[in-house]
Amino acid sequence: MATASTQDLQTPALLVDADALEHNLRTMAAALPGRRLRPHVKAHKCTALARRQAALGHRAFTCATVREIEGMAAAGLGDDLLLANEIVDARRLGTLAARVTVAVDSEATIAAAAAGGVREVVIDVNVGLPRCGCAAGDAGRLADLARMKKLVVRGVMGYEGHAVGLEDRVARERLTEEAMLLLLAAHTHVGGELVSAGGTGTYDCNVWANEIQAGSYALMDTVYARLDLPFRPALSVLATVISVSPEFAVADCGLKAVGMDHGNPTIDGAQVLFCSDEHVTFTPNEAVRVGDRIRVWPAHIDPTVAYHERMHLVSGERVLDTWAVDLRGW
Repeated sequence: MATASTQDLQTPALLVDADALEHNLRTMAAALPGRRLRPHVKAHKCTALARRQAALGHRAFTCATVREIEGMAAAGLGDDLLLANEIVDARRLGTLAARVTVAVDSEATIAAAAAGGVREVVIDVNVGLPRCGCAAGDAGRLADLARMKKLVVRGVMGYEGHAVGLEDRVARERLTEEAMLLLLAAHTHVGGELVSAGGTGTYDCNVWANEIQAGSYALMDTVYARLDLPFRPALSVLATVISVSPEFAVADCGLKAVGMDHGNPTIDGAQVLFCSDEHVTFTPNEAVRVGDRIRVWPAHIDPTVAYHERMHLVSGERVLDTWAVDLRGW
């Protein structure tokens, strides 16, 4: 049941601006319609929001965890789910009533997919981000091995994560092109219909992949906001001022409520000094009082959302709906 006003919410609380969210979803749907976008649900971890994406034509989704795959399937959003992450135990996936494809980059992860009953895979290629992915030159061999184990190889994926956040547009485009040329070279030896890549920061300049795995665009954060993208900040954390001194003020939104791996959050009309477990300490430009409500804008939405059990869809101070963050966990 939705609460009538944000003033009635227990803080810290996740707020999603309804107008900004709608703008972001429609803007992306116009830019990348239908199968051109495979939204990444790790950014919002919410099947109610995923349904909004599906309603605009995006029926294939990217997931980061087995739990996300399970939750999407249970919600009836299992037409085409890609687990864009390596796992060594796929047994929870093999029996799902959904189409599940798993990223693999080694003999061990191919064996795990086959043993777990997964029927389809993509070959994950390292395109420059030092994370998962095989060498481009080894992709063909791994694809052949997967087919020997009776797996369907749908194609390749590669994430240009080292490029997506660069503020310099020219550098972002250059690194994206270099990464995608590696991926396309691997694809010539792998085959399959998918060349899957990309993120919010490269959604419009990655013209080589045939599907883009953007996720943050729906809610946005302050890091992506620096890139002059056409998406609006939609997610904030509502906090309450709990202490005021002559030099600074403190609100109840700290490390356990907001992701900090990309730096401090921001507060309109204030300078954030630091965050501790349950507190954000800041210097306001204008006087605040104990009990005042403020909105804290995270630098990274993915971990921020994962800290919370629910998000509240709002218009101004009016709460329109409350959605469970039901894809949390592993």
